[in-house]
Amino acid sequence: MGIIEIKEISKSFSVQGKEIKVLDGINLEIKEGEFFSIIGPSGCGKTTLLKIIHGLIKPDKGEVLIDKQKIKGPSNLTSIVFQTSNLYPWRNVLKNVEFGLEVRGVPSEERRRIAQRCIDLVNLRGFESFYPRQLSEGMKQRVSIARALATDPKIILMDEPFASLDAYTRELMQSEILNLWERARKTIIFVTHSIDEAIFMSDRIAVFSHRPTRVLEIIGTQFKRPRTEDLRTTSAYIELRSHIWNKLKH
Repeated sequence: MGIIEIKEISKSFSVQGKEIKVLDGINLEIKEGEFFSIIGPSGCGKTTLLKIIHGLIKPDKGEVLIDKQKIKGPSNLTSIVFQTSNLYPWRNVLKNVEFGLEVRGVPSEERRRIAQRCIDLVNLRGFESFYPRQLSEGMKQRVSIARALATDPKIILMDEPFASLDAYTRELMQSEILNLWERARKTIIFVTHSIDEAIFMSDRIAVFSHRPTRVLEIIGTQFKRPRTEDLRTTSAYIELRSHIWNKLKH
């Protein structure tokens, strides 16, 4: 059984008095240590599903189990990284990374030690005293990832974390996240609009339909790790990309 079991999740929202069904009976199972991506059209509920897994919102129907525990609210088992870094502008890099530990009452010396280790993991040593306004977008997202790692969750939820980055920085961050994942071995659920990103990074990919959203297919990538840029030019990669594109197109 998976570390995460998503069972019959449905969710609707009321917009200007009209009920819009976003998720319609979503079933997924994610294994421990897996890099699992979700791809689908804009507005199909990918972010909504992440928020349900994290316990930020409740489904209308269904349940999420993590290690057999039903998620009823925000859980220490998960951390979430959003599209924008959401850093506190009045806190420097070190203090931003320490924030979740501070909320949990971790003593200051231990907070600093854990935060420094996570800053080192995302290659930001030397930037501890910098403030968000002094960082590039890519660096801000690294700080967000370090902050997510600091609380030592079993699962990291990533909601299009590279969407605001330029193409070069985006591909660089993909490789860095994979290197980090291979060292930390957390379970990652990664939401993206990019077929290339999903194929390059994932063990498996869930392809979502337009709303009311259902799972069209779950695809195993089957490519060896570590992944290199050469993978993008192989016939197997190109065929898989075409297959996913056709699924989304229809």
